[in-house]
Amino acid sequence: MANVKVFNMSGSEVGSIDLNDSIFAVEVNEHVMHRAVVQYLANQRQGTQSALTRSEVSGGGRKPWRQKGTGRARQGSIRAPQWTGGGVVFAPKPRDYSFKLNKKVKRLALKSALTSKVNEGSFVVIDELSFDAPKTKEFANVLKNVNVDKALVVIEEGNNNAVLSARNIPTVKTACVNAINVYDIIKYDSMVVTKAAVEKIQEVYA
Repeated sequence: MANVKVFNMSGSEVGSIDLNDSIFAVEVNEHVMHRAVVQYLANQRQGTQSALTRSEVSGGGRKPWRQKGTGRARQGSIRAPQWTGGGVVFAPKPRDYSFKLNKKVKRLALKSALTSKVNEGSFVVIDELSFDAPKTKEFANVLKNVNVDKALVVIEEGNNNAVLSARNIPTVKTACVNAINVYDIIKYDSMVVTKAAVEKIQEVYA
């Protein structure tokens, strides 16, 4: 069973915590992680792009000149794709890019991502992130104390002061346990998790 150190907000070691091997010590499956990232990015796409095909552009109902005898190439409509103002070939239309992954596949991808962070030594556990009021400077100091810069910070539900404190730091993203995803775990260099959030992850994904 993996064991990681637990730090306080000052960066001092205050203990350790055992991690569930079924979540934090699985065989890392890069293919499944890739599929999860592709699905996440596809689901973020709005799919609202649109352009007109030649059948939707107004005008061009008659031949611009006769078929033969002009010395110019034959043309059937001024709304053909080669004309300025003409329709677009294979014009993009609004569509839904999202697709589904099996629940077991998504869960394996998440466990693989969590395991990779533990293996890299980029999984940092803090006993708590408690702020009397939203203070960006205090939050930045906490990250500095644990030697973390670009990080995904996973916190327990209802910790609004921590969310507001981190909101103005461009290299930090906060998320609750039920909102973590493979893309964010891989994107950020480190993963900072409160002790309560670790226990919740082990409860939900075990």
